[in-house]
Amino acid sequence: MQIIGERRQGHLLNMQIIGQAITVSHGLKPALPGLSSALRQLMISIFLMFLLLSWTDARAGKSHIIYDYPFVNPYEATVLGTPSLYRTDIPDKIRIKTFEMQLFEQRDIPEVFWYHDRFQYSLAWHKKKSPLIFVIAGTGSGYNAGTMVNLQKILFKAGFHVVAISSPTYPNFIVTASETMVPGYIEQDARDIYRVMEMARDQITVEMGEKVRISDFYLMGYSLGAAQSAFVAIIDDEMKSFDFKKILMINPPVNLFSSVSILDDLLDENIPGGLANFNSFFYSVFDQFADYYKNNKVNFSDPDAIYEMYKSRPVKETDLAALIGVSFRLSSGSMIFTSDVMTRSSYIVPGNKELTYFTSLTDYGIVTFHTSFTDYFQEYFYPFFKEREPGLTREKLKYITSLESIEDYLINQERIFLITNSDDIILEHRDIDFFRRVFRERAKIYPNGGHCGNMEYIHNVDQMMEFLKN
Repeated sequence: MQIIGERRQGHLLNMQIIGQAITVSHGLKPALPGLSSALRQLMISIFLMFLLLSWTDARAGKSHIIYDYPFVNPYEATVLGTPSLYRTDIPDKIRIKTFEMQLFEQRDIPEVFWYHDRFQYSLAWHKKKSPLIFVIAGTGSGYNAGTMVNLQKILFKAGFHVVAISSPTYPNFIVTASETMVPGYIEQDARDIYRVMEMARDQITVEMGEKVRISDFYLMGYSLGAAQSAFVAIIDDEMKSFDFKKILMINPPVNLFSSVSILDDLLDENIPGGLANFNSFFYSVFDQFADYYKNNKVNFSDPDAIYEMYKSRPVKETDLAALIGVSFRLSSGSMIFTSDVMTRSSYIVPGNKELTYFTSLTDYGIVTFHTSFTDYFQEYFYPFFKEREPGLTREKLKYITSLESIEDYLINQERIFLITNSDDIILEHRDIDFFRRVFRERAKIYPNGGHCGNMEYIHNVDQMMEFLKN
């Protein structure tokens, strides 16, 4: 019996370990800020034994302030984030409420997505009149991802009401809030985000009344969410629903498809023997973790415990890069699977196949793990939008989903600010030149921090607040 959609039948061998690791349609909780995925449980178990820590001071641009974020290796920074010694003070608890709403009342949601019947987001609010900031999550991340929760607490502490919004690449968003249900076309994703923001504001106004009084609106996003925030700003210039006072972009890609190609290559180029040898790679790394775990009590929700484990178990940088690639592949696989099922495109799952609550998703998980974002673009994403726009070429599609396509707009927007790192693993060298040319004094480019690894570092948070509040 055929269970796999067209062009995806050839990847079922030697991958049962991945099938056990993924339940694709249930949505993947973020393992890396801005990259996302289901690995905080699985991958954190494996991540933690890499190159011994190097402690170095670096100078941050023209300010001549010692920038002592501890990780000078970008892969270390991307995975480990910020140890508590360097982290800004984050409140344990804040006033927060989760909301649900229905955007497309007539949408038929397959039974396999029974838990995605409504769009979900959260609000942190003050009792006094305050500015409200919308925060857009990075690739594959939900509104309640660890990074989003911490950002919400940081911004709340700074005096903002905070609305946390899932990434358009997150399954709940694809199922309930995406008009096309095919994420990646940033202009369309931004329109979906804007619709969500308008409806969320209206819902909060109705349900919370005078409990939430708003003075101004702000916008912020990290990773892919940062790039999307720039396109959301353009829409608001036309619609005038919010008239954002300031927009902050943290670690955005310049060209989405260049960045995801880099992440795909991390997986494809750093596993000896390629994906066909993934099982051996997985177990070789996992065995090192198991040895540590047998002799130590490890709380995987504690970043400092992970940090201590990391220091005790050095592993090759190529292994670390490969694991970041695995994290991204699982995240993009969840997105591809969700989109395919919702559009009935028969790319992964035959269009006439009805997936229920009881359907095993193991084989589909294996296939999506072998489906790169490049595959998604060439075989699924581009044909979908070309059918809507017959003159669309692949190169044009890549261009219009990049910040380069709105360069003239960004140059002239004094209210849009950028924070990024010169060693961000999703950027090419020319991308940093683009940021310097376009944002000029509105950009803060740190020497190290990888991809979103230093977002919670105290100096970075101070810079965020300087941009937003001054």
